[in-house]
Amino acid sequence: MLQQYKQILVPVDGSYEAELAYKKGVAVALRNQATLHLVHVVDTRAFQNISSFDTSMVEQVTDTAKKTLDKYVEDAKAAGLQNIDYSIEYGAPKSVIAKDIPENLNIDLIMIGATGLNAVERLLIGSVTEYVTRTAVSDVLVVRTDLENKPAVDPKKKA
Repeated sequence: MLQQYKQILVPVDGSYEAELAYKKGVAVALRNQATLHLVHVVDTRAFQNISSFDTSMVEQVTDTAKKTLDKYVEDAKAAGLQNIDYSIEYGAPKSVIAKDIPENLNIDLIMIGATGLNAVERLLIGSVTEYVTRTAVSDVLVVRTDLENKPAVDPKKKA
């Protein structure tokens, strides 16, 4: 019997890599007749060091994420996927993606984009993707290629 995933989680953060994970997530969800759960995690720690912190900054980030996620849901439904939802969470992305959501939603596959960080950023703050692949209790698929399985190259970045 073939492995069939039923609850798929795709974290999205606005990066090219996350968009690829979303597109492949839609395809896998369609093939498996699965539910696709999209999540955007607002890293509240990023706002802790801002002395003039006010809630309007978080609201702006949330509004932008909501618009992106609404568009993803619309596109997925146009592709034939009916079982799709999303949430916007607040906290540390690593633990929310690797543990909190998978436990709450019985996730059996996390599809996550390869890190968009450079080597220095990974050294200083660590990669969410690396942490998720190391600690998640479900299967994790790291998306590194486009829909034709060619190495992903962000058209906005210079080669």
